[in-house]
Amino acid sequence: MKIKEITSVIESFAPLGWQASYDNAGLVVGRPDDEVEAVLLAVDVTEAVIEEAVERGCGLIITHHPIIFHPLKRLNSSSVVERCVEEAIRRGVALYACHTNLDSAPEGMSFRLAAMLGVENCTLLEPNERIEGVGFGVVGELAQPVPTETYLRKVAQTLSCRCIRHSRIASAEVRRVAICTGSGGSMIALAQRAGADLYLTADLKYNDFMAPEGGLTVADVGHFESEYCAIEILFEILSKKLRTFAVLRSEATQNPVNYLF
Repeated sequence: MKIKEITSVIESFAPLGWQASYDNAGLVVGRPDDEVEAVLLAVDVTEAVIEEAVERGCGLIITHHPIIFHPLKRLNSSSVVERCVEEAIRRGVALYACHTNLDSAPEGMSFRLAAMLGVENCTLLEPNERIEGVGFGVVGELAQPVPTETYLRKVAQTLSCRCIRHSRIASAEVRRVAICTGSGGSMIALAQRAGADLYLTADLKYNDFMAPEGGLTVADVGHFESEYCAIEILFEILSKKLRTFAVLRSEATQNPVNYLF
């Protein structure tokens, strides 16, 4: 099957025009008319994931994060990005990313995480001003109030978080929850205005834990942990439309962050 036939299925769900201005989603390495026999889904492009794709006969790797964010001035194996791009070209493996367009898609990343965590009746936290139904983050409610620490432990278990960093527990119970997968520190104020008791996101800075006022608790669940669900979303999108085509989940994709306790 041609790469463009595969990527068009993804882009019908999350058009590239929905990505943020800084992003580099789309076909990063490879040609749209190239034929591939199978696809491998991962969170990131790594040397291990490329090796896995070759071993499993996948000519295309679809990831959430683009391997190239900034222009490359040279390819001399001096960085992991350069090595991955070189290896992909050398091994004939195409690389495609579905990033902030998947984050902002209706029923995209934050909606999926909310469903996993029992958050219902979700609305967008930061709606796109031009496109109805598109935007970043969600806010919704639990079926009933839950003690905040109890709920955070459920989040950790569901997302396989080895630890969760959080601000002071601002309220004993949580009912209204805001969520933004990936780096969402810039949306703390939006979570406050939405009346959330708890805001779940990743990549929070030191001062972000001081910023909340009133009854808001903020929690950093980890970038990889919050976005691993991208693999399942992409798998469902492709499997429903390409029923006879091989779509494989990567076994080599892993969190680059390690924790010492």
